[in-house]
Formats: sequence, structure tokens, C-alpha cells
Amino acid sequence: MLRSVERLLNANGFLTEGYSSAEAFLSQAHTSLVRCIVLDIHLGGMSGIELWHRLGHVGINLPVIFITAVDDETLERDALNAGCVAYLHKPFPAESLVAAINSALLPSSLD
Repeated sequence: MLRSVERLLNANGFLTEGYSSAEAFLSQAHTSLVRCIVLDIHLGGMSGIELWHRLGHVGINLPVIFITAVDDETLERDALNAGCVAYLHKPFPAESLVAAINSALLPSSLD
């Protein structure tokens, strides 16, 4: 899934960098260069939700788009209420992910 998402986003003009786990992202990513995160909720090890919370606790507040294969209405509601840009169920149309990223990258009227 990681490689497919990367290929899709690269084909749509986005510069991507994929990580095999939340832990790899934390240890390798240059978060000052990241403008948006696409996170699978159910990862091996730390979950996507846990990663998002951990980043927030250290003051890194990036737009996030969650993807998941699990149908969990409570988790979806909690993620949307916490401010994620989108919550996409696999399989999702490519256009939905591209549109969510475009929305996340729009300049905020508060900037």
C-alpha cells in the first residue's frame, strides 16, 4: 500500500517520502520539511493515531489524512473531531486522497 500511495502522489506532482512504520518516521523524518502526513491507522507497532498524538505532544501539528481498512465509526468520529483532514476507507478512489492532500496544503486564512 505504501508504494502504491507514493506512486499515486508522485504522479500527481507531490514530493513524497514513505516510512515503513511510525517508529521509522519518528527516527528518520525531517518534520520541518513535512507539510502533510498520510497515515494508516493500523500499523505494526505504534498506530497512526498514536503517532499523531505523539507529534502533537511535542508541538508538531501537521495536517493528517488517515487511511484504514477497518470500519470503526467511533475511531473515525474521534479522528475527525480531533481535526484530521480526511478519513479514508480502503479501498478509496485515488481522487479522494489527492483532493484531501490538496485541501490540507491550502494556506490557512489564519496564517
